[in-house]
Formats: sequence, C-alpha cells, structure tokens
Amino acid sequence: MFQIYQTFFYQPIFNLLVWLVNVIPGNDIGIAIILLTIIIKGVLFPFSLKSIRSQRTLQQLQPKVEALRKKYGNKKEEMAQELMKLYRTEKVNPLSSCLPLLIQLPFFIAVYRVFISGLTNGSFDLLYPFIENPGTISPVTLGFFDLSKPNIILALITGAAQFFQTKMMVGKRQPNIPGAGDERTMAAMNKQMTYMMPAITVIIGISLPAGLILYWFVTTLLMIAQQHYTFKTHPAEKPAVVEGEVVEMVEKSEGKEE
Repeated sequence: MFQIYQTFFYQPIFNLLVWLVNVIPGNDIGIAIILLTIIIKGVLFPFSLKSIRSQRTLQQLQPKVEALRKKYGNKKEEMAQELMKLYRTEKVNPLSSCLPLLIQLPFFIAVYRVFISGLTNGSFDLLYPFIENPGTISPVTLGFFDLSKPNIILALITGAAQFFQTKMMVGKRQPNIPGAGDERTMAAMNKQMTYMMPAITVIIGISLPAGLILYWFVTTLLMIAQQHYTFKTHPAEKPAVVEGEVVEMVEKSEGKEE
C-alpha cells in the first residue's frame, strides 16, 4: 500500500517540485511551490467544482429538508426515506460534496511529506531519470524568507484567507420562511464553522514549515476563485418553498409508488 502511495502520489509531486525549482530562474523554491499548487489544483479542478456545486445545491434544499423534519419529527426511518426521495427528485447526492475532499487528502499528505522529509533530507534517489539532480535546494525564497521554518505571519494570513473562503461558502442565510423550520441551529453551526476553520488553520500553521503553509495559502486563494466562478455560473435560487409544497411533493411521490 505504501509503495502504491509513493509511486502515484509522493514521487510525482516530489519530481514535479524539483523540476520546477530547476527551470525557474534563481531556483526559487517559493515560486516553485506556488506553481506546484496551481498545477495540483488544476488537476483536481473538476472534483473541486463538483464539490462546491453539491454544497451549493444542498444549501438551496435546506428549507425543504427542514420542512420534512418538521413534518416527520422523530420518525427517523420515514424521515430518511423522504430525504432520499427528495435528493433523487433534485438529482443530488449528499455524499458527492465530501468525496472530492477525500480525493485531495492524499495530495496534501504527499506535499507535506515532500516538505518535511523529501527536500530537507535530500532524497534525490527518487528522481526520475529525466529530472536533473539539483544537489541541494535552498529553502529560502525572495532572498530572506526561510520556508523550512514555521512563520506565524504567513499562518495568520492563511487563517484570514480561510475565514474569507469559509464565509463565502456559508454565505448569507436565507431569512426564515413558512415551512422552512427553525434555522437558528443551522445558523449557529455555520457561524462556528466560519470561525473554527480559520482558528484551526492558524493553530496548525504556526507549527508547520512555512513552505507547506504557503501551499495551503495558495490553495485557499484558488478555492476562493473557484467558489466565485461556481456561484456566478450556479447562482442560488430563492427558496420560495412552503411546507405545503413539500408535503404535496411527498404525497405525489407516495401516490406514484402505489
């Protein structure tokens, strides 16, 4: 399993980063990390786009979900069945927003390993034959910024970017409408996530090499750009949904099954 991971994730990313360092004027590791991040996000763009769109659609369906919860109360089995009917009707898979995140995880771990061990220990024996061995790679970018050491300023900037990205994803909650249920709990959860994610980013960021945080920062900026593009091409619809409409939809679905 480890060999598969090393062959398909770690080694390609390690070689790509070394190649970028070799071809960039001045062999600047910082610029190489930024370009590496853009390339990885470009490869994962279709999955990220699908994830953002799924999250957006699930947000739009929230009033209908709340109406169903109000209708069925503690009847968990019936509630689950009607939720599945709703998702089938709207052609959305609630798990599809999580899968792309899992796909990105091996890439992040590979980048982490490259910065933690690959560059510092000079593991150039994993280079492909066509990649020139640089001998050593300086962790300093812009002539003074050491990316091999933690940097609290970069961690704070990344946390701020994470806050903006999370705030943008959560967006403004729709006002309470008849049949939409009590959304105060959902609003509280969204608020916690908005502040918790940036805090976690900063706490973790101040203990990691600045090179990895730079990768995280650029990734967050690209996610903001992706979200802006998705929201522009996939605008949220006003949830003009009342409880009666949801109940009527459920009754029609039940009638078809009979």
